Amino acid sequence: MATAAPTVTEAPAPAKGKKKLIIIIAAAVLVLAVGGGAAVVLLKKKPVDVEGEDGEPVAQAVKHDPKSVPVFVPLDPFTVNLADREAERYAQVGITLEITDAKVGDQIKVFMPAIRNNILMALADRTASEIAGREGKLALAEKVRREASRAMGIVIEEEDPEATDSEAPKKKGKKKAAQVLPIKAVHFSNFIIQ
Repeated sequence: MATAAPTVTEAPAPAKGKKKLIIIIAAAVLVLAVGGGAAVVLLKKKPVDVEGEDGEPVAQAVKHDPKSVPVFVPLDPFTVNLADREAERYAQVGITLEITDAKVGDQIKVFMPAIRNNILMALADRTASEIAGREGKLALAEKVRREASRAMGIVIEEEDPEATDSEAPKKKGKKKAAQVLPIKAVHFSNFIIQ
């Protein structure tokens, strides 16, 4: 009795299944690539240039070093009468300072009365219409940043408003490096104008 070896018939490889899988994977990769490209284009929008009181552009965003952890110092809310003459207007503003390191946070605590005074004065000089829009808030944030740094004893370089026309080309020819302040940015946690 001889037994015959069973014959194994090989089924043809499922070519249709593999082709579908390859097409699905290729489509998914294509969708991810298009989405990533769109995200890069949308995130690289150039910020609107806003000039501060001294005519210099106000920084729109603070670049963060991914290796360092940001340090924030929240301040008590400010309530101040605004400089509007036609009506009694006031603003309630919550401010958080982004600083360079924790040592600066200790300095801020020491100079807190002077910092609060300078910020209140900067807020009280504004009218509701000046700080209602985004540009006004950005200019105010830069003013608060400079005034808080000034209260800590840091000398802030100002442009000379009485410079003659003959001196103007000299200043335009030389670009000054941006002054580095211990307060990197000012963030508003609330902003109410009434």
